[in-house]
Amino acid sequence: MATSRQVPSGRDEVETLVSRIARLQDRASYQDLHWEGSFEDYLRIVKDSPRVARTAFQRIYDMILSHGKVEYIDNKKRLVRYHFFHDEKFGGEDAIFGLDVPLMKLVNVFKSAAQGYGTEKRVILLHGPVGSSKSTIVRLLKKGLEAYSRTPAGALYAFSWILDKDDKKEVLRCPMNEDPLHLVPREWRAQVFAELSPETPDGFRIPEGGDLCPACRFVFSDLMQRHQGDWAKVTEHVRVQRVVLSEKDRVGIGTFQPKDEKNQDSTELTGDINYRKIAEYGSDSDPRAFNFDGEFNIANRGLIEFIEVLKLDVAFLYDLLGASQEHKIKPKKFPQTDIDEVIIGHTNEPEYKKLQNNEFMEALRDRTVKIDVPYITKLSEEVKIYEKDYNPQRIRGKHIAPHTLEMAAMWAVLTRLEEPKKHNLTLLQKLKLYNGKTLPNFTEDNIKELRKEAAREGMEGISPRYIQDKISNALVSDKGEGCMNPFMVLNELEGGLRHHSLISSEEQRKRIRELLATVKQEYEDVVKNEVQRAISADEDAIGKLCGNYIDNIKAYTQKEKVRNKYTGQYEEPDERLMRAIEEKIDIHESRKDDFRREIMNYIGALAVEGKTFNYRTNERLHKALELKLFEDQKDSIKLKSLVSSVVDRETQEKIDVVKQRMIKNYGYCEICSTDVLNFVASIFARGDAKD
Repeated sequence: MATSRQVPSGRDEVETLVSRIARLQDRASYQDLHWEGSFEDYLRIVKDSPRVARTAFQRIYDMILSHGKVEYIDNKKRLVRYHFFHDEKFGGEDAIFGLDVPLMKLVNVFKSAAQGYGTEKRVILLHGPVGSSKSTIVRLLKKGLEAYSRTPAGALYAFSWILDKDDKKEVLRCPMNEDPLHLVPREWRAQVFAELSPETPDGFRIPEGGDLCPACRFVFSDLMQRHQGDWAKVTEHVRVQRVVLSEKDRVGIGTFQPKDEKNQDSTELTGDINYRKIAEYGSDSDPRAFNFDGEFNIANRGLIEFIEVLKLDVAFLYDLLGASQEHKIKPKKFPQTDIDEVIIGHTNEPEYKKLQNNEFMEALRDRTVKIDVPYITKLSEEVKIYEKDYNPQRIRGKHIAPHTLEMAAMWAVLTRLEEPKKHNLTLLQKLKLYNGKTLPNFTEDNIKELRKEAAREGMEGISPRYIQDKISNALVSDKGEGCMNPFMVLNELEGGLRHHSLISSEEQRKRIRELLATVKQEYEDVVKNEVQRAISADEDAIGKLCGNYIDNIKAYTQKEKVRNKYTGQYEEPDERLMRAIEEKIDIHESRKDDFRREIMNYIGALAVEGKTFNYRTNERLHKALELKLFEDQKDSIKLKSLVSSVVDRETQEKIDVVKQRMIKNYGYCEICSTDVLNFVASIFARGDAKD
């Protein structure tokens, strides 16, 4: 008896859990996505919302614009950044960084195709080095189309036939998810579509192209005979459904990948005979005995991706000719069949060079729109790639020291840049210019010129995948005691060069190693500056030093004397103090008067506005004060004593204060702050030894 009571109790618990889970479902949304209606209902939908009848190119262009865009100026060039490629809907999983120019070119192809200017008759070919985000761009388009088809703005519809068979209702769904408007005979369309929807304010008109697929044409002809040519009665057999595009369900999105020639034939693209049904229908040319399920068929109304398209056998490439130019495919034993889909492929450079050298493929080259997708050449954008994968939310149990990802990214970008032709510019300076830094005597026009003279920049170099692999190796390494620093990653990067499959010559390997040395030197400069700022970060001390400096330059510019706070006596302005600060930011002796007057004029202008001067508002003066204070405090802290085994208590207390500033202000942890202080101390010790 006790056992029998426990069974319903357990069932009640299960039902409660199921019902709780079921409450997460949005049934209204499910019903919207699975809407069904008559052909008459669909015509009313078209009348209210004509854009449900868009072509695939129009739909994909509208999808991209629906996410918004922002225009900005870069080196006097107007650029557009499309938010769609940030992949915000999916948490930035496939976000694209630093490729605004190639993405603009791609979107312009879609825009031109949407307006019927000719690019809708082309194969879009993304071309670039390995790991440059070509397949990620296509994956984003596929994901975006899937999501867009689930929104009211992206809704599209297909139809099924409801037929009587053996006193039962048989449902035959259109295998290619065609637009139900294809049921309207071509000779009627201009008049019917104009009545359904006159041209909209944005210039949209319902497309008149496209015919029924062989399977639907067979049913349509049969019903027309049965109803003695009464088209209205034929449409009573039509049931319209909303279509949700899905790559997994093979609805509206297809993917084709090259395989071994023996295991692949063109039926994978255009469908194949269903031999089991030949016995039922008596002929292999009966469309009911044919599976219209090739990648071209199922991708109708959406997009088909060709992975490594130029690795395909030539026989497959011929199928692309008609599919792109005429929007038609040729299934076995059937007439040419209309398709409406975006054809996009991607390839690497060696395969593209083969295409260029193959005179027999001139027709394909002529039908191709090539878009170069290079590696990123802007450091801040390259860093974002690694921050997306290696951040505190994803990496637990191990701290990533500041500048670790930045230095790895810097090396990657340096390998992609071409040596500047101007002899007074280093590769590292070129990288900084591209990254938005300013250098004396270099204008935006100079940067524009640098980019023009390096036409192939970004098409060669180290792939982000290689960097990611080596960062992963460093993360799982036992070194670092729970903290990964730049040298761990840089050593991994250097160690892997011996086995890097894409480095073909010793000369290339040598150049890449030299760039690693450049990055290490840059890291030294960065952390030296950071430690200096941490040591001189005493706000009170900087404020006092600033006040002292301002008092002296005020007296100097007004030809007055300064009152000594200690003795109470009036003295000449302290020239040594003023020059010691000004020299830190390279103010030459001949320019000191101009600089001092500039500061006093700035203070005077603030006073007129009722504001008080703060050294933080003048970046150059702030930097000079920090460097002067560091110079004054360096010996008192005895940073060099870190390299020895004995540190006195007073020095240790001062060092601990500096460490806490580095942890609080710059993102260091206890481990890497100690390591960096030791490293910088050894640099200073080395420098003093040279002196």
